[in-house]
Parts: sequence; C-alpha cells; structure tokens
Amino acid sequence: VGICPGRTPVVTAPRIGAVVSTDNGLHWRDLGTVIDAPPDSMRCDTVNDAFAGGSGDFSVLLDSGKKYFYFFFDSYHTDVSQQGVCVARMRYADRDAPVGKVYKWHADTWKEPGLGGRVTTIFPTLTDWHKPNADSFWGPSIHYNTHLRQYVILLNHAKDCRWTQEGVYVTFNRDLDKPGAWTKPLKILEGVHYYPQVIGTNTTARETDKRAGRVARLFVTGKSRWEIVFLRPGEQVPSTQPTPGY
Repeated sequence: VGICPGRTPVVTAPRIGAVVSTDNGLHWRDLGTVIDAPPDSMRCDTVNDAFAGGSGDFSVLLDSGKKYFYFFFDSYHTDVSQQGVCVARMRYADRDAPVGKVYKWHADTWKEPGLGGRVTTIFPTLTDWHKPNADSFWGPSIHYNTHLRQYVILLNHAKDCRWTQEGVYVTFNRDLDKPGAWTKPLKILEGVHYYPQVIGTNTTARETDKRAGRVARLFVTGKSRWEIVFLRPGEQVPSTQPTPGY
C-alpha cells in the first residue's frame, strides 16, 4: 500500500524475507528482508496489473553439501535488461542471521548484495514486463532429481502483462554454482495455469517438494492432475500411462 499513490489498480513491489520456526511451525520469528530490488527500479506507470517492480515468485534449495542456499527468483526491475529469472545464494552457516548475507549472481560472480544489488538473469525477459505484450519466464520451482542426478526447475511462461499463461517449461543443471549452465527451457504443458511444482511421494527415500525421483506428482496451481516421469538419455517411455491425478 502506498507504493504508487493514486494508482488503480493497486500494484505491489515484492521483497523476499526469511522467517524461522523452532517448534514445527506453531510459532514463527521474522528474520528480516534478504532480497530486494534497487530503490530506483520502480515503474509506477506500468501497464502490469500486479506490480511496479520488486523481486519475488521464488523458491529456495540447499545444495547437497549443505554449503549454500540458492534462491531462484524473478526481477521486475524498470530496466528490461535487469528483468527475468535470477539467482542468489547465502551460506548455510548464515541461516540464523540472513540479512545482508545473501549475494546475487551478476557478471559471473556472487558479489552483488541481495538488498539492492544488480542481477544477471539466467532466463532474460524477452519483452518488457511493463508493456502490454510482455513475454517472460517466471516463478521458478526447483528440486533435486535423484534419478537424473540433476537439479530441475519448472517455469511459468507469460505472454502478456496480464500473466496469460503460454505454457509450463522445464530446465536442467548439474551444478548450482554454474547459473549459466541451465539448459534451454522445454515446454511440457500447453497453457494451463500458474505455479508448476514437482513433489516426490516416496517416503522411504524421504522425497519432498525439494527432492524427487523417476516418478513424482506434478502440481499446477496447488492441484495434482498428473504424474511426471523423468527419463535418462536412452531410457524408454513407460508403456503404460501414468495414473490419473486426484
């Protein structure tokens, strides 16, 4: 509220913060804002009906060595060269006092501050988010896939400033420390709605929304109507169809 006074509809400028619970979610303690856009990056004359800037629509994953948390998020900067899907990281050791400890990836280094720093996008916005014909990936959802032995991100793809969904895409990378190594996104669903997410269901393997195997549930907008099957190069597509969703 008050970000762009007099603006209708009201728009936001998201920030990313951290909270912690020590009693399994019964109570929470606010640790502060850890990722924010530069203060001069707002666009109050935007035609977008959701935001005038900011950084949001994110997911986080701890690397296998428990050295860094990696944040995958969207930048809605006024400058189109700073728009798109971005990445930042924070040392695992700093998790109890994270403010000022997150650094954005920019120009092949992890030196830009999480609060106000510049970004180099891993999936750049193709057409300005603040124009009617906006064209951009957004909303990255990451997990580690034990069958592929790779990290997997699912992405939304908007084809205008009203977030009309063109499709759901997938991209792969073996090393979180190499943001430039993510593969070209491939479409796996046409249209559909927002927020794709993979959730593993093998409790014996301790699968979660951050860890999944060959077969997992595919959620979109919080509902699962499909299973998703991950295949290594040379593996055959299963002869039977995945079971219906619920």
